[in-house]
Formats: sequence, C-alpha cells, structure tokens
Amino acid sequence: MATDRHHDTAEADLAVLQRYIDACSNWGRWGPEDQLGTLNLVGPDEVRAAAALVRSGRVISLTMPYDGNGPQTGQHGRFNPQLYASATGLDHLAGTQTALLNTLGTPQGFGFADDVVLMPTQSGTQWDALCHIFWNGRMWNGRTAAEVGSAGAAANGIQHYTGRLVMRGILIDMARARGVASLDPGVAITADDLDGYLESHALTVGRGDALLIRTGFMGARRGHWGDYAGGAAPGLSLHTAPWLHAHDVAAIATDTWGVEVRPNEIDVVQPLHVVSLVHGGMAFGEMFDLDDLAADCADDGVYEFMFVASPLPLTGATGSPVSALAIK
Repeated sequence: MATDRHHDTAEADLAVLQRYIDACSNWGRWGPEDQLGTLNLVGPDEVRAAAALVRSGRVISLTMPYDGNGPQTGQHGRFNPQLYASATGLDHLAGTQTALLNTLGTPQGFGFADDVVLMPTQSGTQWDALCHIFWNGRMWNGRTAAEVGSAGAAANGIQHYTGRLVMRGILIDMARARGVASLDPGVAITADDLDGYLESHALTVGRGDALLIRTGFMGARRGHWGDYAGGAAPGLSLHTAPWLHAHDVAAIATDTWGVEVRPNEIDVVQPLHVVSLVHGGMAFGEMFDLDDLAADCADDGVYEFMFVASPLPLTGATGSPVSALAIK
C-alpha cells in the first residue's frame, strides 16, 4: 500500500509539473533557433528606462568574493576558486624574470606579476546558462541534451547572455519584510508573498525586469557556510512559475545557491528550474550578495535601480561568474 501511495504521489507531482510546463513554456516564442530566452524581453527601451533610474550615482556590488573562503564543499565537483601566481614581485626582486633582461644582461627596472584562477563556473555569484538543466533529454527551446558535451555546449551556452543583462532591477527583501535576519531553510516564497511585497512598496513589475530576491540566507551563513551550497534553503516556490511567466520577468537572482526552495515541494529535483529555465527560458542567478543593497534600499526607500550583470563570454559554458552591480 505504501508503494501505491508513493506511486500515486509521484504521478500527481508529475501532473503538476506538466501543467506548469504547458502554461509557462516559451519554446518557439522567439523562433526555433533562439538561445536567449527571456532576455529577448530586454531591448533598447528597457535599457533606457533602467538608465533613467540612476539618480545618486551610487554603485553597489552584488557579487560575493571569489576566493578560497567561499561556500563550496566539493559537491557536484564544485570547489572554491583557487588563485595561483605564475609570476610574482619576489621573482622581480630576485632578478629571475630573465625575459626582461636587456641586451647587456643587466636586469631592467620593469617587472611584472601574473596569476591563474582555477574555478568551477558556478562556484560563486553566477548565472546559469540555458544549457545547464535538462528535462527528459531536452534543454531550452527543445534542443537535445546531446548538444552539451565534453568540449562545451554547442547551443544555449552562457556566451549568448554577454552584454544582455542590463535592465531594471527590483529588490524583493523578503527577510526584512518578515522582520527576520534570514528565512529558514525550507521556507517557500509564494506568489502572494511577491504581490504583497510589491503592493506594500508601491512597485509594479514590468516586462523585462529582473527580480532580486533576498532571503538573508547568505548573510546568515557567511563565514560558517555549512551546507549552504547544496543543502536545504529558503527560496521561491515552484508555484510562482505562472506568476513569473505572466509578468514577463526576464531574470531572477537570489542570495541562495539554487533560487528555489529546498527541499523541493514535489518529488522532482529543482522543479522551478525545469519549468522556468528549461521551458520558460528565464535567466537564473544564484548566490548574489544582496545584503549591502538591502541596507541601502532600506535607508533611502528606493527599491528599483539599474541592474548590470553581464557574464563572461565563456563559449559553450553552462554558467559564468559575474561582477553584478546595482546603480541607483
């Protein structure tokens, strides 16, 4: 009987997922060859409108440090960034940079330092590419998962996002709205939560906007990360998918590792990714550091800003680090 109940629950979960896929799919909306997804919603008009929000000229970084003190544990092959020096000031002082000797063999005054960064593309603040997640062997716009191989993605790579993530951003500071330092793991943010927050802050979501969702979870775990990367977390409910689709949201970014609530609400891994990224083509940003922005917005009461967050043009990559900025 327990097996039957599990089977019935699994079938019901898949039915919910399929209903949302059918309602929220953008496959073919921008043509069969599209590799941008909802970033097609951001054009010159949206960029100009975002630029018009700049009043004070304050620039706030939304990116966590890329160093060895980050949250990664090795799960899924993700480790914290590692910086290696290939040429140092000590080399210069020791006179070992022989390539810079002049014709008389006398060391020149000029020296240099170089280094190498080794990091997974999704080890810190980053965007998911549209080739990152598959469902039933397909990724964004119906392309086969076979197009993503050991040499990278032949389609839907992160390079298509480069230069396209400039838009109006809205901070949804759900932690502050609920009067807590951080939402607890497993707490789901619903469509009613989003509507209530927007109404209370006199905000309206427009076509092509980015929503930056602060749960407070990064701040709560900073420096003692535990299972922050990969474990239970607060986040968006799967059931926000139709809301995001109906509002033509171009991008969503959170201060958690996976955008959506964990544990997941149905017996499918990362179902919001399946609906809104794979089928909706929405840009998903993860591990954005929103604490300084939240403090600034609470201080001046302005929760909309110009959002600039272009990824590196890493051809065929499934994600990319980003130096994200809010400009007010």
